[in-house]
Amino acid sequence: MEYARKIGTKIKLYSQLVMFSHTLFSLPFAVISMIWAAEGLPSWHVMLWGLIALVAARNGANAFNRVVDQSFDAMNPRTAHRHLPKRLLASKEVLWFVVVNYAIFIFAAGMLNMLCFILSPVAIFLISSYSYTKRFTYLSHLYLGFTIASAPIGAWFAVTGQFAFTPFILGTIVMLWIAGFDIIYGSQDIEFDRNHGLWSIPSIFGLKNGLRIAAALHSIMVLLLIVLIPIRQLGWIYIVGIIVSILLLLTEHKIIKPSSRKIMKVASYNLNQVISMVILVSALCDYFLL
Repeated sequence: MEYARKIGTKIKLYSQLVMFSHTLFSLPFAVISMIWAAEGLPSWHVMLWGLIALVAARNGANAFNRVVDQSFDAMNPRTAHRHLPKRLLASKEVLWFVVVNYAIFIFAAGMLNMLCFILSPVAIFLISSYSYTKRFTYLSHLYLGFTIASAPIGAWFAVTGQFAFTPFILGTIVMLWIAGFDIIYGSQDIEFDRNHGLWSIPSIFGLKNGLRIAAALHSIMVLLLIVLIPIRQLGWIYIVGIIVSILLLLTEHKIIKPSSRKIMKVASYNLNQVISMVILVSALCDYFLL
């Protein structure tokens, strides 16, 4: 019984470490991509191994980022409570967690098709290298979005094994969306980033300009969501989903308050989790019901 309790505690710690609930940022777009690529429901084989690949890659990348950033996390009052600075988990065991997840990802990619298997090391390099970008470029927000954009693109490859135009539009939407709210999130650390030589759009361009850039990225994201209407012959349910998403994005930008950690969590994370689900539900209902 004691052993089972310890296992449960470890699972909880690792789930918190990789912020498992944030899978909602990439998973909905990956599901949309799979459905559109398959022109309906993909096979159980593709759905299973595609989901395993996505979760494993994401868990590995997030854990790796925590190891790389632990020294900065320890110095930042906002992040000093995280698992590695607090020594709730050891760096060595987290690195093993990374290795295991990346191995699972490569295996799952191989179970999908040859294209996914060949591209899996490239994907690992991209999602791992993000952890270092904040040390030398304020474009780190866009690079983060670029790495997460691999979810819908990879999901399309998982189904078809071929390149296509639609998944790259979906990927660009994800990239702009993620980069926009990551800029909002980064506005909490302007002074810390400036004092410790870290690069971010808010720390380089200031709070107001940073938020304007975030708003511009989200505006382009919405335009691309609209562009998909004629390309995918989408109907009124999808359009309603876009309208709801726009209202949520406007709310997100309206409530920004860097001095309040609670409000910033809502603006950066909670509202965007709702947005991704709204887009998922509207896209799928539009596809299957109209």
